[in-house]
Amino acid sequence: MATPLESPITFSNVGKARWWQSGLFASQTGYVLLALAVLFVVMNFASPYFFTQGNMQNVAKNFSFIAIATLGVTLVIIIGGIDLSVGSMMCFSAMITSMVMTQLSTPGAPGAEWFVHLADDGKTVIANLPGLILLISVLAGLGVALIVGLVNGFCIAVLGLSPFVTTLGMLSIVRGLGYVVSNGRGSFPGGPDADYFYALTSGVVFGMPAPFIYLVVLAVAMAVVLHHTGFGRHVFAIGGNEKAAALTGIPVVRVKIEVYVICALAAGLQGIIVSGWLGSAPANMATSYELNVIAAAVIGGANLAGGIGGPLGAIVGCMLLEVIRNGLVLAQVNSYWQQALVGVIIIAAVLVDRVRSRMA
Repeated sequence: MATPLESPITFSNVGKARWWQSGLFASQTGYVLLALAVLFVVMNFASPYFFTQGNMQNVAKNFSFIAIATLGVTLVIIIGGIDLSVGSMMCFSAMITSMVMTQLSTPGAPGAEWFVHLADDGKTVIANLPGLILLISVLAGLGVALIVGLVNGFCIAVLGLSPFVTTLGMLSIVRGLGYVVSNGRGSFPGGPDADYFYALTSGVVFGMPAPFIYLVVLAVAMAVVLHHTGFGRHVFAIGGNEKAAALTGIPVVRVKIEVYVICALAAGLQGIIVSGWLGSAPANMATSYELNVIAAAVIGGANLAGGIGGPLGAIVGCMLLEVIRNGLVLAQVNSYWQQALVGVIIIAAVLVDRVRSRMA
């Protein structure tokens, strides 16, 4: 006699994630977003000036001054690497851009004969299209960043040197080169395209600071590349398990070099933008910025072990640091506390992620 089929066995613990492992709390970025929201509420009650339009524009502009470089460093961290040379790279690219712009705008200077000359009445005549000197100068600044990125990538991916040691050495090399080419003095963007330069780096577009617009565009581009292209899948695969990625046919060496080049270019672009805000490129520009950039990436959820990270986390981490700094200023708290608080937040962020991982 046939027996009726028994009802299927179900497991209540399969396919169901706990509340701290799903939704908003599925990643460290979610916790940081929550902390940022709480901080906004606290600052709203602590200072009547926090949510003013002027202050919000300052916050957007100031955190954009490290966020673009943080996008590049986040990419490096995803593959399990590190780049300590971003601060020096920011300074060097800004210096080269300013110096080339001034050089090409000075009658009689080497190379300037293609762009400017003196008329019979002694007046300077500009013989270039508007913006051409600016374009060449920016490309020169990004060009040196490209070279530094290639050197970092070659030493790490081909020669097998430690990313920490390689980029630490490059930090000193690039900073030293900056002092050499400038004789320890700052450089100032000059010439007929200086107004264009300042408008593009520190101007306002649709009521928002120009650096913030650049940040949003680059973050969206990075998100698309990471999650919808083969290159992005390769980056995460290398960060998850480099040896396994190599065995599956992923060109590990090429991808790692490309990542370090992108990181250097992001730092170079960031430096050029910051120099427009400062109005110059001083020799000590962006000193120790690499610490803030790496801190923002880690706070935003990038795992130093590799395989985890993204543009949203980079932006959220930078925003959290800037809101804290801005809050300290508005509350008239000694600004030196900022560095101590950054360290506390880094440790707290790593601790929360570790606890959440152990509870998985």
